[in-house]
Formats: sequence, C-alpha cells, structure tokens
Amino acid sequence: MKLRLKHALTMFCAAIAPVQVAQAMTVQPVVIDLQTAGRQMSTVITVENTFATQLPVELSVQELELTPDGVKQTGNDPGDLMIFPPQTIIEPGQTQTFRLQYVGDPALAKSKHYYVTVAQLPVKLPEGQSAIQILYNFQVLVSVTPAGAKPQITVQSAEIGKNAAGKPIAVLTVANDSAAHGYLANGRLRVVQKDVAGKQLFAKNLSGAEIQQSMGFGLIGGGQVRKVSVPVELPSAEGSVEASFSLDN
Repeated sequence: MKLRLKHALTMFCAAIAPVQVAQAMTVQPVVIDLQTAGRQMSTVITVENTFATQLPVELSVQELELTPDGVKQTGNDPGDLMIFPPQTIIEPGQTQTFRLQYVGDPALAKSKHYYVTVAQLPVKLPEGQSAIQILYNFQVLVSVTPAGAKPQITVQSAEIGKNAAGKPIAVLTVANDSAAHGYLANGRLRVVQKDVAGKQLFAKNLSGAEIQQSMGFGLIGGGQVRKVSVPVELPSAEGSVEASFSLDN
C-alpha cells in the first residue's frame, strides 16, 4: 500500500520569514503585499528545488476571512489572483518563478487577504512498489490594499492574561481604523505593568524585529479589531497593564 504523509507548513500572523526545509524546497517570499492598480498589482513567487530528484508543484489560491483572533481559511478561490504557471515540474537544483497578479475588483472597500499554497505533488511510483511520500505545503500570505490607503493601528485596551504555561502576559485588543491592512512588525510596541497602587513594575519596548521574531508579522486587517497576546512574561498576575503602538515611518 502506498502511504502519503503531508506536512503542511501554515504561516499567517506568525513567525514568517524566508522558509527553508532541508532537502526539500525553498519558497520566497512568504508575505506579499499587492495593490489594486499599477506595477504593484503583480509580483513573483520563487520556488527552489533542493531535492536530488524532480519536484512537481502546484499553486492554488484561497481567500481568508478576518476573525477576532486573526484570519480563517475559507477554502474558496474567488478568482481574484492569477498564477502562471499554476503547475510545473522543477528539476533538481533549479529555481522556478511563478507570476502572481491581482485581477479582482479595482475599487476595494478594504484590504483582502489570501493564502497561495505551494504544494508538492505526489510522484507516481512503479507498479507494485510501496513507499511513504512526504509532501510539503507552504502557504504564502498575500494581501491586496485599496489604492492610497494607509493603516492606522492603535491599541484599544490591554489586560493581564496567561500563556500556555500559566504565566502572566499582556493581552491586547488592537484595532485598525483604516481600510488598509498593516503589520505590528512594521512598528514598535510598548508594554507597561503597574501594581495595584499604581507603581510601575515592568516596562518593555519591542522593536519591529523583536515583534516579528516573537509574534510574527502580526497582520491587522482593514477595519479589524483583534486580540493579540504578547509573549513576554510579566512579573505579576496582579495590577494593571498598558500598551501603545506606533508605526515606523
């Protein structure tokens, strides 16, 4: 019996960086921003075959839905993104570029978001041969911005929550009052904790690079309000916490 094991490497609002898997394939970039008009309507995704054998790949699109916790996969392809070629075979050690272009509504009310999945396809085995095929999927986050819009991200409120280990952390309610999406990793975040008497116990400034490393890019969609956990342990579960955010120029 032929067994197939699929490794899905899903990347959104998480630690998104150029992704490499040893003896597999390299996909770059994994976060893409497009616009509804002009030269920024299109870009390329590059896939490198680091296998010693041929790599059959297929690219597909699905729209994402904004939620209070981030985004949710819908499984639907609205036909807004055109990919060429949608499927090909990459020779060992070679690189293939895929053209990605936005062909949807040029008058978006707010940013739209998609996953472009780069999927390794199974290889047909000789008759009577059994094997386990490990197939890698990479999901590229693609966002399309309305023309001329810029993100306006603010921290509405902050509270003390718990991480998976039960330790106190700051949980923020973050809002974007613009039609354009933005990323927390494109700015700076400041978290301050005070005790019940109002005395400062803790202060932490996170740069964009630190946010990306610990929290990922932190996508905040156009018009979205979402919860964000800051993975920095606070000194106490008592008292209050405040936070502010500023976009870098």
